[in-house]
Amino acid sequence: MRNVFSMRIRVYIILIISVLATSCGEYEKLLKSSDYELKKTRAREYFEAGQYSKATELLSQILPRFRATEEAEELNWLNARSFYEMRDYYMAGSYFKSFVEQFPFGKYAEEAAFMAAKCDYNISPRAELDQASSRSAIEGFTIFINRYPNNPRVEESRALIRELEDRLVEKSYLSARLYYDMTEYRAAIVALNNSLKEYTESKYREEMMFLKLNSLYRFAENSQPNRQKERFQDTLDDYFSFMEEFPESRYSREVGRIYQATTKFLKTGSIDSEFKNIE
Repeated sequence: MRNVFSMRIRVYIILIISVLATSCGEYEKLLKSSDYELKKTRAREYFEAGQYSKATELLSQILPRFRATEEAEELNWLNARSFYEMRDYYMAGSYFKSFVEQFPFGKYAEEAAFMAAKCDYNISPRAELDQASSRSAIEGFTIFINRYPNNPRVEESRALIRELEDRLVEKSYLSARLYYDMTEYRAAIVALNNSLKEYTESKYREEMMFLKLNSLYRFAENSQPNRQKERFQDTLDDYFSFMEEFPESRYSREVGRIYQATTKFLKTGSIDSEFKNIE
């Protein structure tokens, strides 16, 4: 029985290898063939069968031949879709964007516009990294919404825009926070201020305003004597802005100590040791 079973396994393996070898041989012949109609037919078949790599390889050969024909739109669409299905979002995004430029009124134009933005969304990295693709995706989705307001994917696009905007807010917060953590208070003040202006509804707003206030205080504390009065006055002004917006802040204790130390200096020109390096 074991020998019979082993023989059957060997036969199956040989058959599989033979089929694969024949298939590969046929495909290699197809690539070298000058029959572009056959290549076009096979490219569609490979796409429908989910063999996207083979489809794109054939399409790359035949697209120039069919550039000015009625079939150009469909073939370019299959090419872009194939790269998307392979999760090659860089190439897919490039082809979808090119598709929209070539066929702005075609039957796939609306979906191509959405997919181009979706590719940028898919390659958008975590908040710590460069967010160029996030901005590109937001721009793409916004154009899609404005151009096709009745498309069923408008709500999905809006949701993705909100998600990407949250990522930009987090990126802005992390970048500004980095200066603070490095005790680069002058740079932190500028970065925090810019972030607060750009993202007025940021979920990090209270924390960022506190970090800015504390950065102003520490910057003033470490300044040359002839610049301290001016910078402590800036700290006091920022204190009032903070308290106006967050009178019941979770940072009330720290903010109160900053206020005491700042007013003490503006009255006496010195900082008591108890107020040094407020945390």
